[in-house]
Amino acid sequence: MSKANIKKNDVVVVIAGAEKGKSGKVLRVDRKAGRVYVEGLNIQKKTIRRSQEKPQGGIMDVEGPIAISNVMEEGRYNARPQIAKAKQA
Repeated sequence: MSKANIKKNDVVVVIAGAEKGKSGKVLRVDRKAGRVYVEGLNIQKKTIRRSQEKPQGGIMDVEGPIAISNVMEEGRYNARPQIAKAKQA
């Protein structure tokens, strides 16, 4: 696997997949699995058991992982040639 220069709190843009073109801040990086968790992207439902903090339990929205190869730092994304930017629009 190639070296990924993405770190926590970096702003990234998704370049492939269902969330393509969206950007957000990196919440955490799992280098072993090759995944990143981006704020507000790839939202999944998670069930919560009853507890003292949440007596009713419920369903919560959480960020799911995105493959690290499908994201790019925003600075590098904006510096690409004009041809790539034309495809985005």
